[in-house]
Amino acid sequence: MRKSLFIAAVAAALLMSGCSQKEPEVDMTQQGAGQEATSADSGLDTIQGSTESSDIMSEDARLAKIREIEASAKKIYFDFDKYNIRPDQEPRVDEDARLFASEDAKDLTIKIEGNCDEWGTDEYNYALGLKRAKSVRDALSVKGIDESRMVMVSYGESNPVCTEHTKECWAQNRRVEFKLLP
Repeated sequence: MRKSLFIAAVAAALLMSGCSQKEPEVDMTQQGAGQEATSADSGLDTIQGSTESSDIMSEDARLAKIREIEASAKKIYFDFDKYNIRPDQEPRVDEDARLFASEDAKDLTIKIEGNCDEWGTDEYNYALGLKRAKSVRDALSVKGIDESRMVMVSYGESNPVCTEHTKECWAQNRRVEFKLLP
């Protein structure tokens, strides 16, 4: 029973993590040639070209804004083998809630990434990372962030920021980070 519950939890975590979002690649050489041939007689090629460049500029500006918000988001750190938010990390959760409720971020999806140190089995660490992500999601929800905007993923121990074998390094890996999705 316990093994099947664990397998179900891991499967759910994998399904929730999904595939990474890849930006579509646009070949401007083919589009430009096709537009000139079809719109040369009507004189629309310059109008379409300027519209496309403004769309690209606005998309670039939007992506830059997303990266800026992500850089401002605070990481939430956890104690060894724990998934409750420490009292010293609560101000960070408050700051993140204000950031994600801002006008610039209100239409973005928040990906909450749970991470662990190298102690414990892979399975245990994936489950612990998911519990950490869930505790942060619940805290943000209490602060007014809509749960439908948030998705969770656990990387377990597979996404370390520090690889030294010291207590300080392990403490850096016990964290939740945020990525914003358009």
